[in-house]
Amino acid sequence: MTTTAHGVELQRLGPFSALSPQGRALLEQGLVVRAIEAGAAVLHKGQPVSGAYIVLGGRLRVFTIAANGTEATLYFVDPGDACVLALNCLFNDLLYPAWVETESPTRVAIIPGPVYRRLFETEPGVQNLTVQALSTLVFRLMREIEDLHASNHRQRLAGFLLTHSHADGSLRITQQQLARHLGTTREVVARLMRELVADGLVQTARGSVAIRDLFGLRRVLVPARRSPPGARG
Repeated sequence: MTTTAHGVELQRLGPFSALSPQGRALLEQGLVVRAIEAGAAVLHKGQPVSGAYIVLGGRLRVFTIAANGTEATLYFVDPGDACVLALNCLFNDLLYPAWVETESPTRVAIIPGPVYRRLFETEPGVQNLTVQALSTLVFRLMREIEDLHASNHRQRLAGFLLTHSHADGSLRITQQQLARHLGTTREVVARLMRELVADGLVQTARGSVAIRDLFGLRRVLVPARRSPPGARG
């Protein structure tokens, strides 16, 4: 892990591109930009949050770990986004409630808490970033909890593929990684993938998945509803 103390790259992002001269000077106070290798731990559950985490490149994965050791992804933090749980902890003096690791080689800008709070008081761009991030936190987590409890693993797998595949329908990911994201085992994912392949919905290769039937996969996610009793066809 390497560290550089400048905010040039961060100031290219929308929320920070229109900082006042005073805001730019304040941003430089204690700011670090860290280059972190893939698969490295960034935050641990119960850890104090020292500042705001803004992704410059790469991707962060925020996840929980059940008592039996099973992991389940809560959300990802992509370039230009802030970790919303870290912001919530920062403004409410809470310990971090999950785990964070890098999905790929990642660059993260960390703005110290006191600096970020001062920027929030005076800079409209930082205010907008913070309000937008915190306003989506509850809805995002509620959606993930709903998926965990209301959907079966086949639906959750279909939803993950539809959400995270590239425009051409491809996704570089292993079955073990899918299992970690969905909070299940590799054996369950392998069985479900065989079913999706047999149904002609996806095609698999070593370390990758490609969607073959987009609308068919969507029907897995939202199955046809049964008619209510007494309804006429």
